[in-house]
Amino acid sequence: MFEELIRSWDGEFVVTHFDEESGAWMFICIHSTTRGPAGGGTRMRTYASPADGLEDAMRLAGAMTLKMAAVDIPCGGGKAVLAIPGPLDAATRRDLLLRYGELIDSLGGAYRTGPDVNTTIADMDVIGERTPHVFCRSTERGGSGDPGPYTARGVFHGIRASVRHVFGSDDLSGRSVLVQGVGDVGARLAEQLAESGARVLVADVDGQRARELADRIGGGVVDPERVTTHECDVYAPCALGGTLSAESIPGLRCRIAAGSANNQLSELDDAARLRDAGILYAPDFVINSGGVLHAWGKEMLAWSPEIVEERLAGIGDALTAIYERAEAEEITTAEAAERIAHSRLTA
Repeated sequence: MFEELIRSWDGEFVVTHFDEESGAWMFICIHSTTRGPAGGGTRMRTYASPADGLEDAMRLAGAMTLKMAAVDIPCGGGKAVLAIPGPLDAATRRDLLLRYGELIDSLGGAYRTGPDVNTTIADMDVIGERTPHVFCRSTERGGSGDPGPYTARGVFHGIRASVRHVFGSDDLSGRSVLVQGVGDVGARLAEQLAESGARVLVADVDGQRARELADRIGGGVVDPERVTTHECDVYAPCALGGTLSAESIPGLRCRIAAGSANNQLSELDDAARLRDAGILYAPDFVINSGGVLHAWGKEMLAWSPEIVEERLAGIGDALTAIYERAEAEEITTAEAAERIAHSRLTA
């Protein structure tokens, strides 16, 4: 199965390693180094099979190539998955991360990582004990810290630009936004939306977390099972990807889909389904790029906080350009974003 996946992939190379001590598989997928060393997060999850973990890493690595090019960061795309057999105790997890850091270091800087699903700033500190090729370590360890606030800030700017494109004004007062997934990024996004006058609805598999956030910001709670059929102006998927699909799109009752989740489309054809349904789709690899702009900008490009904030606001401008190109060329917003990214990859 691994061989089949690797043969069909359009990336540069894959590193696979079985960690006998923890029972985990390590997958590092380098999709492109055309614009510089590959960058991307490390995801830790339990999968139905190791092949599913490899396939996830491959798909995410390709999206990172587009993201880096779309926001003009001089890096390529990569992604890593630590496919664990189940929950790990603290000592086993730490030892796994140390060995994973050694694997990254053996690549000589071809891949540079940061946090992703189920990995944290503290984990980056551990990986950083074995390799310098890691972003978003704690500020005490010389890193840029949690990228979550910056991802949320970029999505906020992206939602405003999307609302302006659809409704003629970026004023969020009274606009209803449904945030699905209120973890590190989603919660911060919900707070900013509420501060701007939006009517915020939240949904999360952790019902208590959703209720506490809704109480704090004066929002409402939506049943996670009914998220994709609940009426709102903006649907903001901020959990795992794949929520926009042939099955869910017909039931959507929104005008805009714009959130922080990676790989929101279940398949590429879903971009056309959204367009045909009259729903503006903010390509995920553009709108959720704020964390990359902060971490890679600050740590690799020595950007000041002012430049970072300027680039975060620029996510809205980038989306506006994508929407205008999509309309002018009569293509989907996903196609327009990919054309812009590929033009930089081939420049």
